Amino acid sequence: MGHASHHSGHSAEVQPRDPAKIKHLLTVTLILGVLTAIEFVLAFTVPRGAILTTIFVLMTFAKTFYIVGEFMHLKYEVKLLIWAIALPVLFIMWLILAMLIEADYVHAAIEYIFG
Repeated sequence: MGHASHHSGHSAEVQPRDPAKIKHLLTVTLILGVLTAIEFVLAFTVPRGAILTTIFVLMTFAKTFYIVGEFMHLKYEVKLLIWAIALPVLFIMWLILAMLIEADYVHAAIEYIFG
């Protein structure tokens, strides 16, 4: 016995390309690429320390929110929801930055005390 066909005559249609969406996606890619290139240049030109760490944390914060805003469409949500997400993330990033800076001071103190 033959099996009944599961196809009901519908064919998959290919949607036409939307030039505005493609342009927007390329713009987002360019912005993120430029920010990453700046981070790359800074990593090899700026001496290690609190300033470089702060710059990296701030740029990571900016890229993260840009990605979340664009690809997860958070920028179209209610402002209260955005702040409910942004404030805890900002606090966590501040905490990480403070811990990194403090760790640098602790490391310097250990080297000073123990040689």
